[in-house]
Amino acid sequence: MIILGAILLILGFLLDIPILWTIGLVLVAIGVILVILGAAGRAVGGRKHWF
Repeated sequence: MIILGAILLILGFLLDIPILWTIGLVLVAIGVILVILGAAGRAVGGRKHWF
């Protein structure tokens, strides 16, 4: 999710499309929150481990 958000951020910046920039920012934020929750030991998506 973080990688997809970063790609959309870059495309939104290069193509000057604000909606891509906004969606990319939201996806990066959600991805970072999920990574932090997973690292803290919380079950994310019904799984306690990512592997």
